[in-house]
Amino acid sequence: MSFFSRLTKRALSADSLLCIGLDPHPEFLHRSTAGEARDFCLRLIETTTDLACAYKPNSAFFEVYGADGWKALREVIAAVPEEVPVILDAKRGDIASTALAYARAVFEELGADAVTVSPYLGGDSLQPFLADTKYGVFLLCKTSNPGAADLQMLDIGQGEPLYLRLAHLASIWNEADNLGLVVGATDPAAVAAVRAIAPDLWLLAPGVGAQGGNLEAAVRAGLRTDGLGIVFPVSRGIARAKDPRAEAARLREAINHARQKAKEGIGAHPGLSPSLAALADDMLETGCVRFGEFTLKSGLKSPIYIDLRRLTSFPDLLARVATAYIPLLKGLKYDRLAALPYAALPIATAISLQTGQPMVYPRKEVKGYGTQAVVEGGFEQGETVVLIDDLVTTGGSKFEAVERLKEAGLEVRDVVVLIDRMGGASHALADAGYNLHAVFTLEELIDHWEGTMKIHVEQAYTVREFLGIRG
Repeated sequence: MSFFSRLTKRALSADSLLCIGLDPHPEFLHRSTAGEARDFCLRLIETTTDLACAYKPNSAFFEVYGADGWKALREVIAAVPEEVPVILDAKRGDIASTALAYARAVFEELGADAVTVSPYLGGDSLQPFLADTKYGVFLLCKTSNPGAADLQMLDIGQGEPLYLRLAHLASIWNEADNLGLVVGATDPAAVAAVRAIAPDLWLLAPGVGAQGGNLEAAVRAGLRTDGLGIVFPVSRGIARAKDPRAEAARLREAINHARQKAKEGIGAHPGLSPSLAALADDMLETGCVRFGEFTLKSGLKSPIYIDLRRLTSFPDLLARVATAYIPLLKGLKYDRLAALPYAALPIATAISLQTGQPMVYPRKEVKGYGTQAVVEGGFEQGETVVLIDDLVTTGGSKFEAVERLKEAGLEVRDVVVLIDRMGGASHALADAGYNLHAVFTLEELIDHWEGTMKIHVEQAYTVREFLGIRG
């Protein structure tokens, strides 16, 4: 049985995605000794076994005691019941015979079932850890520490950050169902981006509890369509609690509550991935999309109003919206992003910050003083830009922006938006030689919200009638 088959079996039998961290910090111990560290962990195991999907001891808190600590770690791992997987947090990473020795130490000498590994040395450094399919590897992908952006967010071309390339490679390397990824729950946008690229891999998502990760957002972003695929390691939040068992039970229940909410959304409209379903729901909940009666600029009465300028008041949601653009941008060839004022300016800025891609924007009104620039930002004539906007209906505003960009000597081939309102823009842009790419169509959103009962059937019907969409 492969490692993740075992993990799946345990998650289902325990009805748990909670991984309990075994980190015997000196502050938790009466005396800082290997024996005290061992006994501390044994008490946690004894009181929480039925609640845990897995246990994750951190080797550093044992290695600090030398040979005695190594022995204590082996005893802690041996105390975990056979049916509960043990993930050793050791962050190993080397090549050839050295990596093989590390793998033997982790799996054969210590008895762990899986280990965290650094990917910096490339795919061959993983092979000794993956050779036996009953053992698993969680590869560091997008970690939860502040310095993660120093390397993991580096743009490696076409707006793709390094951590997403790693997620893609991991999907290829996972030939025997024993390779997963570490993605911090402190960054739900990154969790969603990784899930979009690696829809089948298991994720280990630290950061809930002491690090302040948003549990519900991380569950919704990382859950697979089968309601599994992500485990949440919690150490200090349980160890510091007055009643560790009660806290573990509370966390398991909180995870399961978030799972149920996410699964309801996933099952109702299988056309949206879990991360996009969560994004759609949060746009509705934050008032970026509203239903009622609204007077549009044209004077028409509309039963729906989409105001993505509100994203500026919800930074986490803005970051996730930006992340949703990245898979569409990956396949396009361009030199810079070009944002349409005003709603797309913060969205494109967030994309730029996540990918490192430079940005420009065409002005709505050209100044009569200063540089009198038609397009703001640095660029070279002849460069290609991809047009970023929040919405598209008929495409009219896009043509105006394209003309201003062309006046400045820039080329445009592609337009990328969050929502296509299905007002004919796709055909109009195509006829003019431009390609439209949308994260959502309005029909997909209406179907999803109706299917998950976020809106009434009557509301969905009214919007479809207004837009000429037949459900």
